[in-house]
Amino acid sequence: MNTVIEKLNHSNTFLRRGNIAEAAGTLIKATGLSARIGDLCRLTDKQRNYTLMAEVVGIANEFTLLTPLGNLNGVSAAMEVTSLDQSILVPVGSDLLGRVISGLNEPLDQIGKVTGESRVPLYREAPSPFQRPGIDTMLETGIKAIDTLLTVGIGQRLGIFAPAGGGKSTLLGMLARGVQSDINVIVLVGERGREVTEFIQDNLNRETLDKTVIVVATSDRPAIERCRAVQLGITIAEYFRDRGNHVVLLMDSVTRYARALREIGLALGEPVTGRGFPPSVYSLLPTLFERAGSNMKGQITSFFTVLLEDGQSGSDPIGEEVRSLLDGHIALSGKLAAQAHYPAIDVLRSASRTMHRVTTAEHRAAASTVRRLMAKYIEVELLIQIGEYVAGQDRETDDAISRHDAIKRLLQQDAEQLVPWQTTEENLLAVVQ
Repeated sequence: MNTVIEKLNHSNTFLRRGNIAEAAGTLIKATGLSARIGDLCRLTDKQRNYTLMAEVVGIANEFTLLTPLGNLNGVSAAMEVTSLDQSILVPVGSDLLGRVISGLNEPLDQIGKVTGESRVPLYREAPSPFQRPGIDTMLETGIKAIDTLLTVGIGQRLGIFAPAGGGKSTLLGMLARGVQSDINVIVLVGERGREVTEFIQDNLNRETLDKTVIVVATSDRPAIERCRAVQLGITIAEYFRDRGNHVVLLMDSVTRYARALREIGLALGEPVTGRGFPPSVYSLLPTLFERAGSNMKGQITSFFTVLLEDGQSGSDPIGEEVRSLLDGHIALSGKLAAQAHYPAIDVLRSASRTMHRVTTAEHRAAASTVRRLMAKYIEVELLIQIGEYVAGQDRETDDAISRHDAIKRLLQQDAEQLVPWQTTEENLLAVVQ
């Protein structure tokens, strides 16, 4: 059982009691209880010796609204609700490295309990804007398309946008192995159980796993646990950041996190806005992204995947919102994947908003040239395919056609291949010379 919950069960914290008035779906209504949003409560059926923990997620008139940290099976009106008058604390420490844990901080790898060196609040405020250092150092990822045309800075936050099956998990695995970091925190939310095991086995070697913490909440887990997995991952990243580390946070996916928030919001009776998402989703997303930032002690560089319903972020409510909140976006293309172009990054639809701060003038000039040539080739691609293009009419177009294959080679690589920046830079400059 969760170490935190065990300690709370045996604590001498001042207790306040109430009763269950209603339990349905994902929500429990309690009466006679005085508690704050975010507090932990313990539900106890003494006759059956059954205990369930729950979190306060709302207050409505005389009711305290709770979401159980588990399913509602076994909950009855005979249960007593006890407020622990305490916000959620989670154990953190170096013993988390190499571990796979649930959103409730329970071990999933059968290695043993997670004890931690200290306990910190699950919910924290983001660093003050005046405590955030500027982004001025390039982060090498080993992925040529990113390092050349979408260069990432240490402390940056990027979204990876793709439809289902677009290669998000593979790209995350490449990032986990290739980024230059002290600590990796990987959060997998709403995934199928099979995919979790495959992701770890296929993408993480022993060296990478030893510096990585993996937090998992599969699609069958309650909405509150899926939400807590995200908050737990952020909290762990903050802990290592505050000890002077550069942490890389990889989260898959924001869309499934938003859907979990929607479940809770609708259960609380919130009104529905665009595509069925309540207003709380749009207020909690920026809170998440702002927490995943650097401070004067250390850095968090983060990559968040977004599952697009129709393949286009502009018509997807969550995709559009996330794109506006982050420091850059990487768009994966189903068309490129169908052409066996991997990673299937559509660089012309992608952007890094801090690239100009972390690259040299020579690098930026070469990247701009490659982008211009790619755009020019797309303009005449159909004419080339039907044999209607006549060479010699436009020098820049002829140049784009002659360099097209070299540019494709520059942007492609196998999932197992990671390329040092020095080699990638030489290849980039060679393409434009």
